[in-house]
Amino acid sequence: MTLEERRAWIMLVVSVIGYAVYVVVVLRNAAGRPLAETEYAAAMLWTIGAGIAAAILLEIVLSMVRPGSLVKDERDREIGRFGDHTGQAFVVIGAVAAMLMAVAGWDRFWIANVIYLCFVLSAVVGSMAKLSLYHGGVPQK
Repeated sequence: MTLEERRAWIMLVVSVIGYAVYVVVVLRNAAGRPLAETEYAAAMLWTIGAGIAAAILLEIVLSMVRPGSLVKDERDREIGRFGDHTGQAFVVIGAVAAMLMAVAGWDRFWIANVIYLCFVLSAVVGSMAKLSLYHGGVPQK
């Protein structure tokens, strides 16, 4: 497994688990109230911060347990570029959705959550695109 493939796996797992934890915490905080009235900011910031820390820690631990090559070849660069471009589409979708929601006067809860969801989708879809190319091969030009 190359360094970039390992990073894609870490990003995928950490993103899914972090978002799942966030959703559970927010739903528990809601306790029957409307979601827009729920305290969400602390849970959102903590899960984002914990996700970043977990990804860094996992990469360090996995590098010590299974050291591999740190060199990126042309295939890694192509796969990384394709995965990043695929995932970035969700960042744009989230930004446009948040802008439209702000213009329409939606509650901050929904705007913050659509941005967070699109960041997570960007990480998940980008990582899945990279992993599919690592296991299925890079299309030839």
